Amino acid sequence: MDDKQSLSHAKWECKYHLVWIPKYRKKELYAELRRHLGSYLKDLARQKESQILEGHLRVDHVHMLISIPPKYSVAQVVGFLKGKSAIQIARVYLGKRKNFTGQNFWARGYFVSTVGMDEQTIRAYIQAQEAEDRRLDQMNLFQE
Repeated sequence: MDDKQSLSHAKWECKYHLVWIPKYRKKELYAELRRHLGSYLKDLARQKESQILEGHLRVDHVHMLISIPPKYSVAQVVGFLKGKSAIQIARVYLGKRKNFTGQNFWARGYFVSTVGMDEQTIRAYIQAQEAEDRRLDQMNLFQE
């Protein structure tokens, strides 16, 4: 699989597995917000010349496989994605039209791992995440 991309003087293949959560791990990524947020995150990634190759929005976390050009740091892109999406969420879903300061939708940190040759494993993990979460939820129903 040759996924190398080019800049003017470089060939690159930089893929990362990213995970982040809403503040206090609140279960806020549901219904209409979930449908809207996926396409919005893809649009934001394109603004930083990045591409979301695989993504999954759960009710309490975001998983994605993203390709980021070497001219941007992972922190720049993640900060941009989280910051702009939080503003959009506040405007559309929380009814705040301006002055979105001092409030945070996302928790401060994130997890990042380079993908390297394990891309298929990471893709399979992200795709299987929803089925695994449903299975665990079913198991918890019987323990109550």
